[in-house]
Amino acid sequence: MRLVYLTTGTGSFYCGSCMRDNALVRALRARGHDALLVPMYLPLTLDEASAADNVPVFFGGINSYLQQVSPLFRKTPRWVDKLFDAPGMLAAAGKRSGMTRASELGPMTLSMLQGEEGNQVKELERLVAFLADEKPDWVVLSNALLIGMGRRIREATGAKIACTLQGEDGFLDALGAPYSEQCWKLIGERGSEFDALIPVSHYHGGLMQRRAGLPSERLHVVYNGIDLTGYTPRSVPPQELTLGYLARMYEPKGLGTLVDAFLLLAPRVPALRLAVAGAQVGYDPTYVAQLTAKLTAAGLGDRVRWLPNISREEKIQFLQSLTVLSVPATYGESFGLYVIEALAAGVPVVQPRHAVFPELLAQTRGGLLYDPLTPAALADALESLVTDPQAAFALGAEGQKAVFARFGVDTMAQGVEAALRHGAAG
Repeated sequence: MRLVYLTTGTGSFYCGSCMRDNALVRALRARGHDALLVPMYLPLTLDEASAADNVPVFFGGINSYLQQVSPLFRKTPRWVDKLFDAPGMLAAAGKRSGMTRASELGPMTLSMLQGEEGNQVKELERLVAFLADEKPDWVVLSNALLIGMGRRIREATGAKIACTLQGEDGFLDALGAPYSEQCWKLIGERGSEFDALIPVSHYHGGLMQRRAGLPSERLHVVYNGIDLTGYTPRSVPPQELTLGYLARMYEPKGLGTLVDAFLLLAPRVPALRLAVAGAQVGYDPTYVAQLTAKLTAAGLGDRVRWLPNISREEKIQFLQSLTVLSVPATYGESFGLYVIEALAAGVPVVQPRHAVFPELLAQTRGGLLYDPLTPAALADALESLVTDPQAAFALGAEGQKAVFARFGVDTMAQGVEAALRHGAAG
């Protein structure tokens, strides 16, 4: 198959969905498909070799914004637009991307979902011309926020169209009235025209079906997978007791909850340390500084490590040093790639009993669930593992077996192949 995969970049920090899409395209190529990754909005920031093959960024973030706020920029010639699509300009915009709030993006999100009827139609026509030259069998969109362009892509290229569903609901709900309701409605209307819809979990697929009214017969769940190169079984538990966190360092991922749990747990387990790794963008350093001050005031500053924006190699080393990992996300996480990454390294996880986490732990048996209402419940669940390193080690080993069996990137690619074959058959 000739596939083109459209994915949104961040321009400045590692993003789980970007890395997932890049790994998927590389795996599809390894399986003999002619697959191409096309970045949208901002350049991709990846911890592995890019599958974009020097493809330019489409729907450049600056031009898309200018065309939203000013009719003048909807008519400018391409040589003007190129100035704003220059790598340096997009890199500068990427450094501010983490400072953008969903509540500020309602009109632009609605316009993007309106596709050929929206304010970014000039960008859409540029993308469509590129795709027509590529002559794909399938065009796959990386999330439902791009679903508005599907109709025009099909019309211009004759390709089948698919969309991955991953993590859109929190953003859509944060848009506020009237945009949230309008955007949900458009996703349902336009998404129903797609040949295949690929949610990353049964939890998220069910949610998108209920909220947007997407047709159940076109939903094909494919779990995320990761490149398992570099992950190896551990023969013994790590020497130091270390509680880990691996995600963007901001409040929705529950970092504050984990810090509060550590404050409760530290006096009970004097040898325990906390290690925090992940992306840090926008206002995140201010939030981290507040948490650091809180830990220092409690006399625990020297028992905490902060590791922002680490590479893939550093990430694997970090994971292998942990006794247990927890990312107590406070919102409805659609997948949580960090769970699979931790288990791939043999590290058990402790996650809240909501969203996708019961589903993932039922599939992997590599961790514990806790009542998400209080840090005390998290502290108690963590204590049961950090005070029994052998039990934690055994739980991590069980999860590692499941990940190597069912959550590798090739398994994900096979799942996408099957979903597209089903979609092509109608």
